[in-house]
Amino acid sequence: MSDSSVRRPDGRAKLSGTALYAADKPHPGTLAAALVLSTVARGRLAALDTSAAEGAPGVVRVIGHAHMPRLAPMPSPPLGHTVLPMQDDEIHYEGQPIAIVLARTWEQARFAAGLVRPRYEDVTRPVSFGEAEETPATGPTLLRENADEAVGDVEAGLAQADFVVDETYTTSDRHANPIEPHATLAWWDQDQLVVHTATQGIALTQQTMAGLFGLPPENVRIESRYTGGGFGSKAYVWPHIPLAAAAAKVCGGPVRLVLTRAQMYTLCGHQPATRQHVRLGATRDGRLTAIEHIGSHPTSRAPGYHIENMTQAAIALYASPAIAVRARVQQVDRPAPTPMRSPNEAVGMFAIESAMDELAHGLALDPVELRLRNEPETDPMTGRPFSSRTLEACIREGARRFGWTRRPPVSSLREGRELVGWGMSACAMETHRGPASARIRACADGRIVVETGMEEIGTGLPAMVQAVAAEVLEREPETIDVHHGISTLPAHIGVFGSMSTMGIGSAVHAAASDLRGKLDAAGGFEGLRRSGRASLEAEGAWAPEPTASATGASRDFSTHVYGAVFVEVRVDTELGLVRVCRCVGVYGAGRIINPLAARSQLTGGIIWGLGHALLERSILEPGRGRFRSKNLADYLVPVNADIGDIDVSFVEEDDRHASALGAKGIGEIGANGVAPAIANAVFHATGRRVRDLPIRISDLL
Repeated sequence: MSDSSVRRPDGRAKLSGTALYAADKPHPGTLAAALVLSTVARGRLAALDTSAAEGAPGVVRVIGHAHMPRLAPMPSPPLGHTVLPMQDDEIHYEGQPIAIVLARTWEQARFAAGLVRPRYEDVTRPVSFGEAEETPATGPTLLRENADEAVGDVEAGLAQADFVVDETYTTSDRHANPIEPHATLAWWDQDQLVVHTATQGIALTQQTMAGLFGLPPENVRIESRYTGGGFGSKAYVWPHIPLAAAAAKVCGGPVRLVLTRAQMYTLCGHQPATRQHVRLGATRDGRLTAIEHIGSHPTSRAPGYHIENMTQAAIALYASPAIAVRARVQQVDRPAPTPMRSPNEAVGMFAIESAMDELAHGLALDPVELRLRNEPETDPMTGRPFSSRTLEACIREGARRFGWTRRPPVSSLREGRELVGWGMSACAMETHRGPASARIRACADGRIVVETGMEEIGTGLPAMVQAVAAEVLEREPETIDVHHGISTLPAHIGVFGSMSTMGIGSAVHAAASDLRGKLDAAGGFEGLRRSGRASLEAEGAWAPEPTASATGASRDFSTHVYGAVFVEVRVDTELGLVRVCRCVGVYGAGRIINPLAARSQLTGGIIWGLGHALLERSILEPGRGRFRSKNLADYLVPVNADIGDIDVSFVEEDDRHASALGAKGIGEIGANGVAPAIANAVFHATGRRVRDLPIRISDLL
């Protein structure tokens, strides 16, 4: 693939405001819906006084659970909340939908929703994280088939070690907060259901809605041409989507349901808080003798809960004769968690890479050198060969670009009232893959049209499709039109798990290669015109090899994306404020199809990781089971003023075991490793080790 970058074909529409999102799509006669949510976390809805709401201006109807269509049970995933919305009177979490108000305008619907008066019975104090029994994780692990894995004898390895790290690390609840709120427009045309919604998975949404309402999939049309960010929160089917369709069925007309920012804190998932215990043992020369990583987190009481499998971070990075990982959960009274940008490894990397830094300090070894001394030849857990492995190259190049060899001793660098620290972290993410398909058409007038059901969630996938098709067909990328975002187009699994370029790109490559052959046989576009045919068409598909796991991971090779993150922080000794003034990230992510978009993705991921390290913390009130600050005034995320210099680069890599293009996923690796690199830099600046995220002023004053 050429190194020339492709600018997004959808950029002009987004910048000019002409791109239509789910909340913008016009449709005649649409009623606005507003949700009424439970104010208790555990109990039963005994009664619902809707009289005041029904008499409010513009209100057409108030719907309670007794008047809702019955939905068929579905597995999770793809359902985010496995408890189906508004099907009975039981309350499972604070913020659960208990009624829908339909009105002429959104403002009228929201006002009337505030007039609905619920009465509860059997209300009990909710159980919080730290109060419930800790049990082995048995739900869907998302990225691995087994939450508990082990090789070798950890206790024996620790007994042989000259130095042992034995510490506990914690992270906080976090929320995705995409710019676009979750929104759904739904209507029925006899037995046909049409849904415009903000989603990362059109095909999964179509299948789920068909299952819930007992329809054949072809009777459900899902459209999502643009999605204004998702970060995993729009990868599952959350209650607002079936509720909008059910309300449209009840009222006999189109309904638009847009969640408020506060409602998104309970109705579209979150990353759960974690508690992680790490034990590392090593000899004096820095060779690891044992790695143990045990993680636990809260989840909902409902069956099919999501597991934040944070211990994945410990099994792919370093060679050790003994490795053991275990995942545990506490089922409590709270909304269901969900995968959020860089699930599992990003959370677990904070613990394992902080512990590695502690080990390096205890052994008086350079943190870079410690990691290089423990580079494995094969997968540490399975012994499988790596499809490609660039971690050492990433670390060495990152150290060079950062100037790591000039790193001073701990707590020795000061400028004015600021302490300066340098920290680093390795990072990795397993390569997950899913099937995709595409259709491509060459028109007699010279146009090329690619069709695929993919979603554009802000990652620049249409430009990637243009780049792949343009290379095969030897055309300029801007001459290729990309049609996407509708369930009637060739399907793919969804834009999540950092798998889209591998799947969609490989499918487009296959379709374009087939079309190239047909065009050559027809004498090119000139021959096509002379033949009188309007167009030539070809289709392509790609899927992981049949031996792959359920998540698409190869069973023949250990396939990962790698990176190394180096940061410089400044800590104000009087205020306790931490500023990240510069960051270097170097990544091995296979063949880079569109360098411009790739650097943008990883820059955003690094900023995401900064939020994880220093700002993002959602507090669940004990005894009430509710998140306390459901807004962006109290739940802090990074803004421009928080960001220093960011240097993103790639090492050369082309992994044909990962995909037909040689590409791997990059969407989530950028957030991995940032938080431990910052925490390690804070230690280097201050001599104080912080093992809880986010790092707060009170930790450093």
